[in-house]
Parts: sequence; structure tokens; C-alpha cells
Amino acid sequence: MEPITHFLTGACLGRAGLNRKTALATLTLTLAAEAPDLDVLGRFGGPAFAFAHHRGFTHSFLGVPLDAAVVIAFVYLIWRLRGRKLKDPNLPPRWGLLFFYACLAGLSHILLDFTNNYGVRPFWPFSEKWYSWDIVFIFEPVLFGLLLLGLIIPSLFSLIDKEIGARHRGPRGRLAATLALAGVVLLWGVRDYEHRRAVSALAAHTYQDADPLRVSAYPTMTDPFHWYGVVETPAFFALAPVDSLSPEVDPEGRLQIRYKPEETPVTLAAKKSYLGRVYLDWAKYPITETQTLDTPPGGYIVEFQDLRFAQLPSLLSRRGEPSKALSAGVQLDQNLHVVADIFGSGKKQAAFPEPD
Repeated sequence: MEPITHFLTGACLGRAGLNRKTALATLTLTLAAEAPDLDVLGRFGGPAFAFAHHRGFTHSFLGVPLDAAVVIAFVYLIWRLRGRKLKDPNLPPRWGLLFFYACLAGLSHILLDFTNNYGVRPFWPFSEKWYSWDIVFIFEPVLFGLLLLGLIIPSLFSLIDKEIGARHRGPRGRLAATLALAGVVLLWGVRDYEHRRAVSALAAHTYQDADPLRVSAYPTMTDPFHWYGVVETPAFFALAPVDSLSPEVDPEGRLQIRYKPEETPVTLAAKKSYLGRVYLDWAKYPITETQTLDTPPGGYIVEFQDLRFAQLPSLLSRRGEPSKALSAGVQLDQNLHVVADIFGSGKKQAAFPEPD
């Protein structure tokens, strides 16, 4: 999920009652809920290295205690720099409990990331397998709104209390935050039900007289009943929108067929590269496209694309071509030696040396 949703989740966990047990709870939970994204520092190792380690150790069960320790150290430093000031002197910080809270918030981050279709590797480094629930978009407006309201509504009542001179003992907002978190769980239940209906509809359909080998359905941002279907058959992939409310496959006649390319020495060399191995380990429906370079010194560019992200309408090019979100490429010379890794497309395309 995007960062703000993670921050809001941590804040709601604190407001739901955990902030009544120890000082600094809400701050700790809010920061720890986003802490696994510290893997963004992998960008200093280059794009391929960052891609390889994104949602890796910091998003694993083994990495959660380390993420929590970093957050606790930061919170302790801020607390010392502020002169150990507390809103309630009768509620001191309990550092052991705060560490547990930070671990809990870190697990909430893994859970939220698991719900979208990029996936997580929670058992890293013991297992590199990716897991994804595929039920919500990377930004889910309803989920975002529930968490935001769970934090805003108590503040509005607090302003009203100040206007009328009413007093409120202890931290407030417990009910609203609890209802917001309950609403998130309920939303997941609804989306899971619709997701299963979409997958079942795709599996029951035939595509150019071919039965599917694998089917998946991926969420859109605005319509909970509209899913991006990806179907694998022996010879091709089918990109088939599906309406889970009906349920109906390709209700608007926008089915796309992507034939599986023939394996060549060029594609095999690209797949054996560092970026190729990393990409294929992550991609669920990978497909390659080979471009021959006519300009000296010649060579090839093999582009990798995961069809999970090929139907995103917000990322369509101006010419209406399919989205190439999260695609990458490997540049090879005429002797099939790796020259560079390619990231981006069009004017934003950039080449980077292959890591040693």
C-alpha cells in the first residue's frame, strides 16, 4: 500500500486503546507501521539492487523485530531531545511494551502489502516465494477514508467540547478508531468474496477454444466489481476484464491476446542476467519482447513485463498502447553479454550498468 495508509493504520491502532497502556504509543505505532519501507534505501545500490530487495528483509517476519528496534531507538532519541516531556506524567513510557507495539505495527504493514497484487515475501530469507491476496488496489479509497475518518471524527468532537467547556479524561478516539479498523476488516471480506467470484468466472470460461491453465483477477481503484483478469493457456495469455457482480468475463469486448514468444538464445541470455533472475522470481505472468538494435555497436534489448500490470488504464500511453508499468529490460551486445539494465520507457528510459 502507499505510505499514508500505513501511517493511518498505525495511528488508528494507537487510538483504539493501545495508547492507554504506555506513553508514546501512538507515535511508535504510527512510525513502525511504515518502517518496513526503509528498504527504499536500497536505491543507493542502483535500480536493479533496489528492485531485488524491495519488500524483502524489512517486509519479512524475521525483519519485523529489527524494524521495531530502529523505530524504538528513534522514538527514544526524540523523547530525550525533548527533555523527556510527557502529556500525562502518570503514564510513563514502557519500552518493552512499546517494542511489542512496534512489532505489531510492522506486521500490519506486511498484512496491508499482502492484500494488493505486488505481493510480499514474509518468510525471507528462508523462502523467496511471493504471496499476494490480490483484493485491493495499491491505493484503496474506501480503506483510506475509513482510517482517516477514524482519526478526524474524535478531533471534531474535541473541538466541540472545548467550545462548550466540557472536560474529557484520558485519550479519546477509541471508539472511532476501533470502528475504522473493523471497517477495514469488513472491506477485506467483501473484496475477497468479489475476488473469488471473478476468479471463478475466469476459470469457467474458454479463450479461443483453449482451456485456461492459470487464472488471476486483480483489483481496480474505483470499482469493487471490476477486475483485471489474466489467463494463461498453453499458447498465449488472455487479458480479460471481468465483472464480479454479474459475474461476466469481458463484458465490454476488450479481450486482449498476448502470444507467448519463442525462446531464443537472446532471451535465455537476458533471463540469466542479474535483473532477469530477479524479475522472473517476482513476476507471476512474465512475458518478454526482444528489440534488435540497428545503430552501432548493435545488440539487443529484451524487455520483461508482468501481465499483472498490463491493464492499468491510468498508465496507458498517449497512443493507447498497453501499460508497461513495472517493466524492465536487459541490454545485450552482439555476443549476448549483458551491457546494461533498462528501466522506464520513452523519454524516461535509462540504462544502468549490470551489478557485479
